[in-house]
Amino acid sequence: MIASRNPVSYPRESISSDLAENEALLRQLFEHCFDIIFQRVNLSDTCTILMVYVDGMIDKNEIKSPLFQSWLLEKSGTPAGKDTVDFPILQEHFAVVRPIRNESRLQVIVESVLRACLVVIVEGESEAIILDMSGSEHRGVEEPANEVAIRGPRESFTETLLTNTSLLRRRIQSPQLKFVSVTLGTYSKTKLIIAYIEGKARHDLVELVKQRMSDIQMDIVLESGYIEEFIEDTSFSPFPQVMNTERPDIVAASLMEGRVAILTDGTPLALIVPITFWTAFQAVEDYYERFIYATLVRWTRFILFTISLYLPSMYVAITTFHPQLLPTNFLLSITSAREGVPFPGVIEALLMEFLFEGLREAGVRLPKAVGSAVSIVGALVIGEAAVQAGIVSAPMVIIVSLTGIASFAIPRYNMSIPFRILRFPLLLISGALGLYGIAMGTLIILVHMAKLESFGVPYLSPIAPFQPDQIKDVLIRVPWWKKFSPKTSIIKKATRR
Repeated sequence: MIASRNPVSYPRESISSDLAENEALLRQLFEHCFDIIFQRVNLSDTCTILMVYVDGMIDKNEIKSPLFQSWLLEKSGTPAGKDTVDFPILQEHFAVVRPIRNESRLQVIVESVLRACLVVIVEGESEAIILDMSGSEHRGVEEPANEVAIRGPRESFTETLLTNTSLLRRRIQSPQLKFVSVTLGTYSKTKLIIAYIEGKARHDLVELVKQRMSDIQMDIVLESGYIEEFIEDTSFSPFPQVMNTERPDIVAASLMEGRVAILTDGTPLALIVPITFWTAFQAVEDYYERFIYATLVRWTRFILFTISLYLPSMYVAITTFHPQLLPTNFLLSITSAREGVPFPGVIEALLMEFLFEGLREAGVRLPKAVGSAVSIVGALVIGEAAVQAGIVSAPMVIIVSLTGIASFAIPRYNMSIPFRILRFPLLLISGALGLYGIAMGTLIILVHMAKLESFGVPYLSPIAPFQPDQIKDVLIRVPWWKKFSPKTSIIKKATRR
């Protein structure tokens, strides 16, 4: 297990056999923690046990259950003719309720209490009995909120780590599915799981993920996004090098392809590494529908992606520098529509793009009941008012609307963000240099992507470098009966840059 440094200063390394001393020590460490419960139970006239737990994090109904209470009330741990408790017999009775382990180290005992465990300390014993009795309220398995699919499973990850690992274990019922436990966060002690399939994932890739995780030093980890920024290859690239998903079926399929998944306690999003640029255009439904339809839809996404990135820039470049490229009637229509607009095309486009991004962000932040209505009404009213007032032209409203719609066609939300960012510098360079500026900007983007790697895998592979035997799931989706071959994996040797 990979663990982070501990900021708490412990007065001693292990507990003693004196129950009163141990209780005083724990009360000192948990001072001003009203939710820490200390409950004494007398098993005999001379023997007492102390139960320590966090109120609200363990199942109190189980402590009050007849199975748990019967031996406490009947002092079943006391052998006949004795007035003391036989520690091994006590352990056996606890083992009937939940799996147990013994621990004498004070730090581990304190951390176990905070991890929803019941700690039992017995008078005269220098070891505590620890039972995992987590029973706090948590969200059940629901339908994915962001990655909706018409065909396929309706299950998504939750904020509970054990629930997420069980969802994966149900889909991959093999002992080769490995879960490596990691603890990060000096104060949060957040538990993470590195999941991979032994024999599918390359050993050096798994070791690279573990090494990057072990290098993380943080005070608190609340979401998987904290981890993503630490483990990616190039931090200052707009393109994500780690994929996130809330669907267990996507994670299971990625593990079968030789990738590694990272599950974080407290978040329903799993991270997957490595990824390529083409991962952005692969939706989960591509593998549940027939290959002809999946290939057609995938090419539609490619076209829409091109529209979302280049349409405003092309409009500005052509209307400003290259009007001769347009048919005469079309050019006259655009010119008459722009008559009276006080801004040049590039300023007009930047204004409308900024307004559209503002409406998109407002729609996300507003309550669901009014968010979509405000976004739609705001776009219609502001767009119509701007055209009527002569601030922007009607063709520009159409261009920006088509661009926004096309950007929603990219299945991976985190991959649509870099194209939304790059749209603005492309607009500026097209307004300054025309089509030549767009070509220059495209060349810069391609060079950057060609140099980019995700855990040692080239970002544009298998197109660049070109690998014809591994291209069965990039531009097209071949039938399942033709997909499987010994050379389908794109996961190459992972090397740290």
